[in-house]
Amino acid sequence: MTSPTTPLLTRDSLPEAFRDVEHLEDFMSLPTAETVADLAALDGDIMILGVAGKMGFSLARMTKRAAPDKRVIGVSRFSEAGGEERLRSHGVETIVCDLLDREAVAALPRIRNIIYMAGLKFDYRGREDFLWAMNTLAPAIVADTFRDSRIVALSTIHVYPWSDPRRGGVTEATPPVARPGEYANSVVGRERTFQYFSGLHGTPGRLVRFVYAIDMRYGVLQEIANWVRNGSVIPLATGNVNIQWQGDAINHFARLLRHVETPATPINIGGPECISVRHVATRFGELFGVEPVFDGSESDNALFVNCDAAADLLGNPVVTLEPMLRWVAEWVGSGKPAYGKPSKFEVRNGIF
Repeated sequence: MTSPTTPLLTRDSLPEAFRDVEHLEDFMSLPTAETVADLAALDGDIMILGVAGKMGFSLARMTKRAAPDKRVIGVSRFSEAGGEERLRSHGVETIVCDLLDREAVAALPRIRNIIYMAGLKFDYRGREDFLWAMNTLAPAIVADTFRDSRIVALSTIHVYPWSDPRRGGVTEATPPVARPGEYANSVVGRERTFQYFSGLHGTPGRLVRFVYAIDMRYGVLQEIANWVRNGSVIPLATGNVNIQWQGDAINHFARLLRHVETPATPINIGGPECISVRHVATRFGELFGVEPVFDGSESDNALFVNCDAAADLLGNPVVTLEPMLRWVAEWVGSGKPAYGKPSKFEVRNGIF
């Protein structure tokens, strides 16, 4: 269990702004009381595969804070310098491993609880074969090797068809579809691979169809804030989006280890609101003291999902839209660091 002094993510813990990256990452890795309780009731240790992505570091640190008596292991190629040291400084063990290497995966410790974060996203042009290998072959190797574990595997809402957001969004009952572009199709392959091995071996799991994460350094809000501040034209055709504070998201990922099913089933993880791009841009305009420039009008369809099942199971996120808007405006307005990796939420042809 955490000590009485362990800080938790609550409505009362929200800062006015973030001083720097260190302050942001400390806050973003706070566990909720529910995460602490769920992980305390979970048997076995936790291993995060593909830990070195944008969300993995925060997830690993948060998990260790929530469950200090468990081993938390982060696995990655660790191609960028400093990643292992960064995790170890927070009590997270690290293992260097290429998940496409069957022998290397077979040599990993058999940990009871697996969170699978690995995969290739948009930067696949010219290496489509690697995209498919990372999004289908690596899951097959992991799912077969860790057949006796629980597996929570990250997926994406890009496996869904677009829909009219006024009708409530797409639920988990909607089957994944083949869409233009190879990324979304390869992720459908990832899901089907995990489901196949889950059924074959009776492995309990969840497929996390996750919405757009909000971090000060990237994400839908950061992109819109930059457009508004720089006087760029804001496209409105994709007029509504799902978003969620990254700290809330990683808490839900970890908690899903206690809510797995056999065979593995999908769950939409995101905020409860249908967020208007026009409203967000207008609010940033107020915060920056400028008038947003819009292009076009809202279409009657968007990539919008219904997250009611997750809200019923895990509760609503702690962080709501308004504090995120203020945080992002301050971060962007003061020129703090950004990743430079756009979400491409406005892209409507599925080809990224």
